[in-house]
Amino acid sequence: MSSAVDLSLGEWAVLGLLVASPAHGFALAKELAVEGTWGRIWTVRRPLVYRALNTLETSGLIGVERAEESRLGPRRAVYRATGAGRAAFAKWLSEPVAHYRDARSQLLLKLGFLWRRNESADALLKAQLAVIEPMLEGLREKLAGSEGFDHTLALWRYESARALVRFVETLRAEGGKPHGRTPSGG
Repeated sequence: MSSAVDLSLGEWAVLGLLVASPAHGFALAKELAVEGTWGRIWTVRRPLVYRALNTLETSGLIGVERAEESRLGPRRAVYRATGAGRAAFAKWLSEPVAHYRDARSQLLLKLGFLWRRNESADALLKAQLAVIEPMLEGLREKLAGSEGFDHTLALWRYESARALVRFVETLRAEGGKPHGRTPSGG
């Protein structure tokens, strides 16, 4: 399962922030830094944020909205998502991750953006279960037939996939909707 637009996770994160509101590169880099609101999920270093902006602009997914004066240097370009960017991002948000190992980064990022948009994640969570449950069965079979270190590796993979299933089922039981306070800085 992949979006028609082929972007890195960092590029999706930058696009998602620009779908939420126009911003300049420095502000985006701050949000995606280790100590930033989104950096808690996926960290993107400042040079990669600027590279993402170039890629997204070249792809027609974002455009320059305006230029802002800066006290510290040259004018800053403020970017916004285009209609194509908004559509691509909405499609990406609806797609489950293809592998359980991507849940820590990609699925959490998608859930964070859905939460920020105050949208239900239930459809995504349902689709995620449909992807991961067959994998879990295959991992169970590999575990049963493994020994030595292969058994250790198979057990790690199986338990990781089981944890993802429990996590998704718990979120679905909670209604798949955001609840509680807004995240700091979000």
